[in-house]
Amino acid sequence: QVQLVESGGGSVQSGGSLRLSCTASGFTTRRCLGWFRQAPDRERAGVAGIDGEGGITYADPAKGRFTISLAGAENTVYLDLNRLEPEDTAIYYCGAAGGAPAYRGGRQYALCGVPVGYWGHGTQVTVSS
Repeated sequence: QVQLVESGGGSVQSGGSLRLSCTASGFTTRRCLGWFRQAPDRERAGVAGIDGEGGITYADPAKGRFTISLAGAENTVYLDLNRLEPEDTAIYYCGAAGGAPAYRGGRQYALCGVPVGYWGHGTQVTVSS
């Protein structure tokens, strides 16, 4: 059974840091993993993605502040959040490409050009000013 389990969210003050982790299990092939976030009353949006060869992409709000990385034979993906701002407050979701597209809010999302077919349950990040 495929699972994505996130951890590491929490509450910090502006300028603080957090590390999010997502452990993937049940996959039989290498695939792109990544992070998305959804703020209250906003659509889910991509944050960063990474493929098995180390290719990385960042959304503009993440560039220079967030770092995505893989570890543990590529079954754990991390997202280091630095210089956090109140605008970063959101539920952060881990996603994996492949499988049947798993829509969220009526939208299809992609990693490495492949529809996201697997989602974690999310972890809350709250940044206070």
